[in-house]
Amino acid sequence: MAHSVMEHPFSKSTSQTERCQKLLETVSSDDSLGIVINADPDAMASALALKRLFWRKLRKVEILHVNAIDRPDNLAMIRLLNIKQRRIRSMRGRKLTKWAMVDSQPSHYPPFKNHPFDIIIDHHPIDPTSKAAFLDIRENYGANATIMCEYLKSMKVVPSARLATALFYGIKTDTDNFVRDSLPNDVNAFKYLYQFANMNTIKKIESSELSRHALDDFRGAIEGLVFVDNMAYVNMGQVDNPDTLVIIADFFMKLAETEWSIVAGVYDNKLIFILRNAGFRGNAGKTAKKLFEPWGASAGGHRSAARAEIPLQLMESKTGNGSDLSKMILEKLKNFQRKHSPSGSGASKRSKS
Repeated sequence: MAHSVMEHPFSKSTSQTERCQKLLETVSSDDSLGIVINADPDAMASALALKRLFWRKLRKVEILHVNAIDRPDNLAMIRLLNIKQRRIRSMRGRKLTKWAMVDSQPSHYPPFKNHPFDIIIDHHPIDPTSKAAFLDIRENYGANATIMCEYLKSMKVVPSARLATALFYGIKTDTDNFVRDSLPNDVNAFKYLYQFANMNTIKKIESSELSRHALDDFRGAIEGLVFVDNMAYVNMGQVDNPDTLVIIADFFMKLAETEWSIVAGVYDNKLIFILRNAGFRGNAGKTAKKLFEPWGASAGGHRSAARAEIPLQLMESKTGNGSDLSKMILEKLKNFQRKHSPSGSGASKRSKS
């Protein structure tokens, strides 16, 4: 059965009941569905919820992740909650009749950019190229797991302890315990899931954040740390996993003097920036675009958390070598701080290791 493509997400006035009905109409009983994710807690929880919504309604549902999963806490979540998923690098040769993407949009992954998706459910800023037979994008939500929880409740599906724990943890991590932007919807979903979730499992996942290998990354980050007023900045150089940059950026936000944390690193021939912001004036998403889009970056995010990625080849054409690139980045951040910090000084100093 063919479905017309939605070129714009549902309007805010569309009821949850209407959304549920449209979601169920998008698939049929003889369909096999692939759910594509960038596997982090919010995405994995969302995929599990979508799989549960289609339980006994489809021939088969598979969860397929596009990224390498190396973070110890994510691996602990997968192990403790027994999340079955497989790595996917392209969509060719798969015997699947329908495709879904949750907690992301096709343009975020070049291999899937031009592939038609049937279902997209996300809470990141809408990309104009995102189109699907079912398109539900709610930018103001703190977590995609909240959206999925609302689908479960509307369809009168009571989550199992396993699913509730995954969704609870997804909301917890994506809102950073409600420090990042969120809505009353996120709080309500969190409260609802609390009665079903296993808190001992949550504690074990959260206590699995570091491995011994990560200590070397922390040592290098501390030695290379530079302060530009209230901004903590470090260039980690080549990293084995981009999640390292996220962990370091979050870690430096724990410093009393820090309102901004920006961590740069190179992975998969791309220069990646992770931005965190705790101030009232700044907006990490807008700042990432303003700072790095002139350099050819794809950038964006929320008020308190953002990311930018630039092909390394593009950066190397602007600079002679790595040290020139580091100076160029630092100068850009100093100029940003001169314009936006209360002191206007943009003074920088390297941390003492």
